[in-house]
Amino acid sequence: MAVIDSFKGAAEIVRGFGITLKNLVLGPVTYQYPEQPMPIYPRFRARHELRRYENGLERCIGCMLCEAACPTGAIHVEAAENDPAHPNSPGERYAKIWEVNLLRCIYCGDCETACPVEAVVLGHEFELATYTREGFLWTKEELLKPVNPNVVVRAE
Repeated sequence: MAVIDSFKGAAEIVRGFGITLKNLVLGPVTYQYPEQPMPIYPRFRARHELRRYENGLERCIGCMLCEAACPTGAIHVEAAENDPAHPNSPGERYAKIWEVNLLRCIYCGDCETACPVEAVVLGHEFELATYTREGFLWTKEELLKPVNPNVVVRAE
């Protein structure tokens, strides 16, 4: 019995060395980030973005469904009535205040799914570091200026 156990142990050691040698030949899987950008998967969700129509009107109609769908309460929306002479959005209302607290957000995409007019999407911009807590509270003005406009579509 001891001889058989010794052979089994030696076989496991050889198998472990085989795995090590295979990965040694494959090379490193490290990206030299910022010089070498990492590949972003199509369904990756990061920075929130508020969208506009081609004519410049905001898509958000102030329905507050994104706020209701957020499981962590990271989104705050206050609606106001649209001025018929100079509307902000095509509906009767618009989002006067639209804020997201990135410290509470878990990037689940429920806000994106709940939006009936596809006004909010989660983009691919993942560099969100800041030195202050206030830098993690993004307002409507910041969210209406996406890094790559009109690139992200819903990942459904």
